[in-house]
Amino acid sequence: MAKTIHCILVDDEPIAREILENYLEKIDNFKLVASCKNAMEAFNEINSKQVDLIFLDINMPEISGLSFAKSINKNIQIIFTTAYREYAVDGFDLQAVDYLLKPISFERFLQAINKYLDTNISINPKKIKELIQEKNDFIFVRSDRKMVKINFDEILYVESLSDYIKIHTLDKMLVTRETITNIEAKLPSTLFLRIHRSFIVSVDKIESFTNEYIEVSKKAIPISRSYKKSVLLRLEGL
Repeated sequence: MAKTIHCILVDDEPIAREILENYLEKIDNFKLVASCKNAMEAFNEINSKQVDLIFLDINMPEISGLSFAKSINKNIQIIFTTAYREYAVDGFDLQAVDYLLKPISFERFLQAINKYLDTNISINPKKIKELIQEKNDFIFVRSDRKMVKINFDEILYVESLSDYIKIHTLDKMLVTRETITNIEAKLPSTLFLRIHRSFIVSVDKIESFTNEYIEVSKKAIPISRSYKKSVLLRLEGL
């Protein structure tokens, strides 16, 4: 039987904890034993429970994540989570397993889990990834200063605006600071199709197509020359 990894989350933002709680639920053998809003709560938890791994925010009131990390048992490993890239060097100086920059995608979270597994547990990360991907049917994106959950089946298409993207859904449109290449990596290729350097469409929402464009929700979205061959091959094979 594979070893159970006992984890705690430490973050003063409830939505940040909720995102990681959802991610951890998808991974077998990783058990969340506590979700804490500050370092003092976390300190009490690790003194009363078995804890193997901490997902730790850095920028917290009263006691920072870095200060807390220096005070705990070195056998407990840490994956730092933060919105501030400048803390990365300090995080790695403490021999953290990984350093996750918010907003944290599921794919990036999984990379951190695999790093932990590679150095601690004799288990096949590839097999875990395959099992997890079957369950993952949404992403979180930052919009209007909060993390917003978007189910894959709600997305119509994604439109790039340089360093920003618009995510058009069935009932709304969200703008987030992200590149289209990054968002493409977070969307399952079985459900979505890149048809242009500025557009990704939901395959299920395609109403019609020609050699020049795809129609989604009555909007004609162009197929660029560089994507045309792969797009038509995919669509004509459906």
